[in-house]
Amino acid sequence: MSLAGRLISAGFTDLEKSTRFLEAPELAGIDAELLFAALGHAASPDLALQSYVRLLAVEPAVADLFTREPDRATALFRLLGASEALGEFLMRHPGHLEAVRPPARAEPAVAPEQLRASLLAAVDADPAVENPVAGKTGTGAHQCLRAAYRRHLTELAVRDLSHPSPVDYLPTAARELADLAAAALEASLAVARADLAGSYPADDIAAVRLAVIGMGKCGARELNYISDVDVIYVIDAPSLDEALASRIGTALATGISRGVYSPGPEPALWEVDANLRPEGRDGPLVRTLESHLTYYSRWASTWEFQALLKARAVAGDPELGRRYEEAVAPLVWTSSEREGFVESVRAMRRRVTENIPRHEGPKQLKLGSGGLRDVEFTVQLLQLVHGRADESLRVRDTVTAITALSAAGYIGRADAADLDNAYRYLRLLEHRIQLTQLRRTHLMPDGDAARHALARSTEGALVSVRPTARSMVEKWQRTRRLVERLHETIFYRPLLNTAANLSLEDAKLTPEAAQARLAALGYSDPKGAMRHIEALTGGIRRRAVLQRQLLPILLAWFADGVDPDAGLLGFRRLSESLGESHWYLGMLRDSKAAAERLCNVLSSSRFITDLLEVSPESTKWLGSDPELVPDTFESQWQEIRSKMSRHPQPQDAMRLIRLIRRRELLRIAIADSAGLLTQAAVGNALADADRAAVLGALHVAENTIHTSEPRITDVVVIAMGRQGGREITYGSDADVLYVHRPLPGADSAAAQRQAEKVVAQLAANLTQPSKPPVLAERVLEIDAALRPEGRQGPMVRSLDSFREYYKRWSLIWEAQALLRARPMAGSDALAADFLELIDPIRYPSSLLETDEREIRRIKARMEAERLPRGADPSRHLKLGRGALSDVEWLIQLLQLRHAARVPELRTASTLEAMDAVEAAGLLPAREVETLRRSWLLTSRLRAANVIWSGRSSDVLPSSRRDLEAVARWCGYGPGKGAELEEDYLRLTRRSRAIFERNFYGT
Repeated sequence: MSLAGRLISAGFTDLEKSTRFLEAPELAGIDAELLFAALGHAASPDLALQSYVRLLAVEPAVADLFTREPDRATALFRLLGASEALGEFLMRHPGHLEAVRPPARAEPAVAPEQLRASLLAAVDADPAVENPVAGKTGTGAHQCLRAAYRRHLTELAVRDLSHPSPVDYLPTAARELADLAAAALEASLAVARADLAGSYPADDIAAVRLAVIGMGKCGARELNYISDVDVIYVIDAPSLDEALASRIGTALATGISRGVYSPGPEPALWEVDANLRPEGRDGPLVRTLESHLTYYSRWASTWEFQALLKARAVAGDPELGRRYEEAVAPLVWTSSEREGFVESVRAMRRRVTENIPRHEGPKQLKLGSGGLRDVEFTVQLLQLVHGRADESLRVRDTVTAITALSAAGYIGRADAADLDNAYRYLRLLEHRIQLTQLRRTHLMPDGDAARHALARSTEGALVSVRPTARSMVEKWQRTRRLVERLHETIFYRPLLNTAANLSLEDAKLTPEAAQARLAALGYSDPKGAMRHIEALTGGIRRRAVLQRQLLPILLAWFADGVDPDAGLLGFRRLSESLGESHWYLGMLRDSKAAAERLCNVLSSSRFITDLLEVSPESTKWLGSDPELVPDTFESQWQEIRSKMSRHPQPQDAMRLIRLIRRRELLRIAIADSAGLLTQAAVGNALADADRAAVLGALHVAENTIHTSEPRITDVVVIAMGRQGGREITYGSDADVLYVHRPLPGADSAAAQRQAEKVVAQLAANLTQPSKPPVLAERVLEIDAALRPEGRQGPMVRSLDSFREYYKRWSLIWEAQALLRARPMAGSDALAADFLELIDPIRYPSSLLETDEREIRRIKARMEAERLPRGADPSRHLKLGRGALSDVEWLIQLLQLRHAARVPELRTASTLEAMDAVEAAGLLPAREVETLRRSWLLTSRLRAANVIWSGRSSDVLPSSRRDLEAVARWCGYGPGKGAELEEDYLRLTRRSRAIFERNFYGT
């Protein structure tokens, strides 16, 4: 292989320059095979080769490493290929080459005390003494400190770069970097004390106790290779004049910064940034503890408490540092109680994103969307909101906080794992980019060569197949998208605002606080409610942990409903039904809409609660509006056909058909409760569910009958009444007519018998109760009382029999009933022929006066005889004054009079017919509007009765509680039951007046 080919194979990118370095005299005598083998371990072989040649020039002894200590050679080339800055450090201080050694297996991180002792020793300070004073002073001491710091940094970098899994090692490396920075601050403070000896009396200097509080990543022990070290300075000198103590403290703080950052032969380490102190740049550099606390209690902004989450004493007087930590901790963990706290944190995150220079946005690892800040802000917000009640969250570093949030259930396990992995990977990229030049940057490099080196350096030391720059960038972009999604989901979680507004006692849900709160919220049985709470929150299982978080919020939302006790009981039953389902409580935690909807239906609807209890998996729909869109008839029928094909046994097929109908009833009711459906859409959706069930039941019946006898007739089911108008409500019966037509050549008597068997089997299929029985689920009752001759006539007739009957004996009430006839199930051809037969009957060319008188007579008789004994006519929703019957009979009378000449009146829908009446000018628009409003409200009230109690009722409730419940369902606010009652009575009085004037002519 040519040299160029070998260089390309080894990962070199600048072939011309690297060829010149390979020809350098310093490499004479070095085995090329050993050299290339060592270069194969380097992230950037180009950089490793150049740095190695330059190192040979100042320390020729490293040439022997290949044969004398090959493992050290490997470690050296890993370091030189990843960090030009540390390579230059070794060139400046070849005596520190001994720091480059292969790490022992499972070698522990260097202890903080060991780092502190080493850097203090570098400036001749005694580590055993509290607040030590350096023996060295000035620039010489600074250079010794920096060299010792970089030696330790070199040792750490070698261990980091040699680790099989640098992502796993990252928290260890970050902790050691923070401990190393703390040791450097301690040593620099010792030098500052020594430097002040000529300016102030020794006793005065000793009297000023100074604590260095690490903030940000240093305080959290998750520091980068190169980063500003954020600090706050606290002083205490009760024996000195305040002004003198402040001057000495300021001089010490300034000396710390000078020791690590001032220009000198050994480059600066990093900048010491004290801008997080009270009042920022405008405030004094040092303050007493009391001054700090006064500021935080009076003037501090929300972001300052978020910053204090990371505060940790890292250097200086340990006792003063401990006092500072203990004093500010309560301020941090109660900061979420401040008004607008959550939104303030969110606004701050948005400002950070908005201030990124446009050209940097796509390259930002830290500040941009999907970057490190998204993870950190997300985690910190959850900590601050929930940490006041949950002490397990009171940790500083992000990785540990993610673990704690997951263990306590505030983040789902999968999301926590994704967040942790993403954070570690982004931090690793940041570390490797900074390690190259030991320069503070958070931008993805532009050049292919730099990205190629970055890709190689982020994989483990044992990886055989090196990643490419392209694969690394693709992984980074996937990670950004993942973080962006998790940030949007968790950081903007709606429940955070609610949780932040709870009092500490409520958030902790202690028994004493819970009992008092339950009574205050309006629970009628606080002791019973406490038993439910204890059952839900007892134990250490994850479900109990999550429910302890959710219940303080849910209890208030249950109380917003009509029956909070029933809501809590329903929640307990539902939770027990769902068991350890991972999605259920996570959905309630992450979706305010789902949680509020569940609380609303459980405390306001026996109908929905009962259905949810037997179909708990349907709770998933609460968090997704698309899931609450009712299935179309076509979709339901396709599913039913599929079920019947796989389950040919009639009982099995009908069980599945009933389950599909029950599922759709529940879906429609939940969507209705969430305000996602109009009243007309509810009626249409319920009618579709019934139609699909009847069609399925008809097919099952026909298949059952035709297994023992050949098919000799077609059967069709015609919907009548409100079912025909697609205006049914929950629990409505299905008024129908049955029509059949013998097949050609079939005996008419035999066809009649077969049709009777089919419709009998159809009714039996539909009325078989569900197992287990569900209180709220009424079976679909089939009512054929509107057939010719009523209950005295045959259940099913042939088309010819209908034709003969309507020709000879049809009564006007039957023509009126046919106004709402609509095919429901069965032969399409037979249905079309039946409609053709009845159209002249229900849309007559003229309406005789005798027929009008008969209609009025029947209506008056209904009012006199069918209204239940003792019922208040003003409160009966169906037969009462101005209610459903009045409106429908008036509209139907107008249809019978005018449908022959006004085609728009030829509709089975009452609402559509009212629109046509108004458009044709048959009634004044204001009267039609009154009738429409009365009909809609009355229909809504009938639905509300079923939803609230699980039972049908045609009476406007008198009980205040029941009235309140139906008022809520009808869109009235809390406490508006009396207002609904007044509106209903007033509206139906006006409706009755219109009815009497236009129906009876009075």
